[in-house]
Amino acid sequence: MINRLIHIDHEAEESLQSQIRTKMVEGILVGSFPPNSKFPSSRKLAKQLNVSRNTIVLVYQALIDEGYLISKERSGIFVSSDIHKGYVASTGKAQELEDLRSEQLAKSSKNLPINSQKLTHNAKFKGALSTTNQTSCPVNWRRYTFPFIDGKFDSSLYPIKEWRDVNNRANASGEIYQWSELQGLQDDPMLLDEIRSKILPRRGIQASREEILITVGTQQALYLISKLFVDDSVTVALEEPGYPEMRELLLKQGAKLIHQEIDDKGVVVDDKLNDCDIIYTTPSHQTPTSITMSMDRRDQLLKKAQLHDFLIIEDDFEFESNFLGQPHPALRSLDKNNRVVYISCLSKVLVSGVQIAFIVADSAVILELKKLRKMVMRNPPLSNQRAVAYFLSLGYYDAFMMHLHKVFFERWLELREALNIYLPNCIDTGPIQGGTAYWITGPKQLDGEYLREKAAEIGILIEPVKRYFASSAYPENCFRMGITSIPTDKIRSGVSKLAELIHQLTAEFEEKLSDAKGHLLTHDSMKKVLSGAVLECQMVYGVPCTIELLSDGTMVGHTGGHSVESDFGRWWVEGDMYYRQWNLWGYGEVKGFYVIMDGNEMKWFDQNYCFVRQLDYLNNTST
Repeated sequence: MINRLIHIDHEAEESLQSQIRTKMVEGILVGSFPPNSKFPSSRKLAKQLNVSRNTIVLVYQALIDEGYLISKERSGIFVSSDIHKGYVASTGKAQELEDLRSEQLAKSSKNLPINSQKLTHNAKFKGALSTTNQTSCPVNWRRYTFPFIDGKFDSSLYPIKEWRDVNNRANASGEIYQWSELQGLQDDPMLLDEIRSKILPRRGIQASREEILITVGTQQALYLISKLFVDDSVTVALEEPGYPEMRELLLKQGAKLIHQEIDDKGVVVDDKLNDCDIIYTTPSHQTPTSITMSMDRRDQLLKKAQLHDFLIIEDDFEFESNFLGQPHPALRSLDKNNRVVYISCLSKVLVSGVQIAFIVADSAVILELKKLRKMVMRNPPLSNQRAVAYFLSLGYYDAFMMHLHKVFFERWLELREALNIYLPNCIDTGPIQGGTAYWITGPKQLDGEYLREKAAEIGILIEPVKRYFASSAYPENCFRMGITSIPTDKIRSGVSKLAELIHQLTAEFEEKLSDAKGHLLTHDSMKKVLSGAVLECQMVYGVPCTIELLSDGTMVGHTGGHSVESDFGRWWVEGDMYYRQWNLWGYGEVKGFYVIMDGNEMKWFDQNYCFVRQLDYLNNTST
C-alpha cells in the first residue's frame, strides 16, 4: 500500500502537503511507484495518511501539472509512463557495481577489512590535502548548551525577510533578462557599483569596476590569488599563528614559507621579511588572535614592501566588528604604490548562505584573476550577485550590520566580563579592540586540548588552537572562545562552568590559603590596611584597573585602555573576610574574600580558600 511508503511527521515544521509531495516524487523517481502504477483516490489516501482530502487533491494536481502523474477519466490517477524517458537503462553491470558499493560500506561501518584490489582511486590522488579537513567544532555543535565557537552562527541573526525580498526582486522577469545577458567573464555591474560605493569607502578604498572581482567566498579568492602569484620559486611570509587554510594553499603551490611572529601591534615587521616575495596578513582582526594592527605597524609594513619589492595580500577579516574606537583604514587605502591585493566579504553571517566575497587590485591583476576563475567557474551565480546588489542598494545591509554590531558587541562584552569575574587571575585574553573571538592564554600547566575534551563532556565547546600553528611547538595552554553562535544569556553560566573545570584541572598547581606566602589579615588588621587603600590589578583583557577603598566604606574603580570604564560600590569587613559590591561590575553581586598580604602584593582567596586574584597594594602606611 502507498501509505507504507509515505511517512509524514505531523509535528514537523515542513507542511504536510510538502512532505507528501516530496515522498511521492522520491518514490516515483527511484521506482517504488513504477510507471503506469495506480494511486489510490484522494479520499482513500487522505484517510490512510490521516490528513485532509484537500491536501491530497492539491498534491495530486501539482504532480499532474509537473508531469509525474496523469489522470485518466473514470480510471483514476497513474504514474506517467514518460517519467523515466531519457534515463540510462539498468544493466547487470550497474547492479553489480551497486552491490559492491553496498558491501564495502557495510564492511566500513563494521571496521572490517575491504579488498584493497577493488579500491584503486586513493593511489591515484595527486592533490590530496592533509590539514584542511580539520574543523573547529563537531558537526552537531548546535546540540551543545554552550557553543563558544567562532564562525558558526545563531540562525536567528539571519535577515530572512529582507533576503526573501531581494531574491524576489533579483528573479523578476526583467531582472533575469538583464543579468542573464551578461557575457563571458563579467560580474554584475550593479553589485560592483554597490561594493565600490557602499562597502569600500568604509575602508578608505576607491576602486573602479575594473579593479574588483567577485568570488565565491573568501576561500576562492585566496585560491585564485595563490594560483596567480605563487609557485616553488616564491617565498611567502605568514602570520604565526595564522590562517591554516591559506598555509595549506601555499604549501600546495610549493611556496617557501616564513612564519612571522605577531605581537600586540600585529605582525612583526623585521629583517626576516627582506627576502619575501609576498606577505599574507589579516590586519583588521588578526586570525586567530583578533589583534588589530596598529597604524605605525601598517606604515612600517608598507614601507618595507616598497623598499624590498614585495606584495601584500590583505585579508580584511571582520573589519566591521570593531567595538572599541574607530577602525583603522585598510592597507589598500594607505598603499601609494599598488602593492596591496585586498580581499574582503560581506558579513560572515550573510556569507554563510550567500558566499559572496571580492578582490580589489590593479586592473591588470583582476583581468588575470578572471581568466583563472573561468577555469573553475565563469563567475559566481549572477542571480546571487543581483540579490546581494539589491540587499546593499535598499539599505538592508546597513540596517543588518547595525543590528549585528549591537548583538555581537553585547556578547563580546558579556564574555569579557564573565572571564574577568570567574577567571581573573587564571587567564589572559590580551588587549583587543573587537572581533568575534577571544584568544585565551590559560595557566601554564593547563592542557588546552584536554580542557576542550572535558569541556565538551559538560556541554561547552571551545576551539583548540593547534591548527593555527605551523610549528609543532605551540602554546598548549591556549584556546579560543567565540561569540557568534551563543546567545548572550548563556555566556555567563557557560564561563562559570568552564572556570570550575579549569580550577579542577589546575588545582594541584594553584596557591591555596593554607600554604600561601605572606600573612593572613584578621578583622582589625584588615580594616586598618584596607581603609584608604589604593589597589591596582590587570583585567583579563590586558588593561589596568585601579580601585580606591575610601574610609567611609565607598569604593571607586577605573579602568584604562581604549574605552575607560568607571564604577562605584561599597566595601566592608565582616568577621575575617573583606566584602565588596559594585553597582555594575561583577554583576553587582556581593563577594567575600580572605586577604593575605605579601609585601606590597595583596592576594584574595574565596570562601573555598581558592586563589582568586592578586593586586598591587599602593597604600604603605601599615600592614
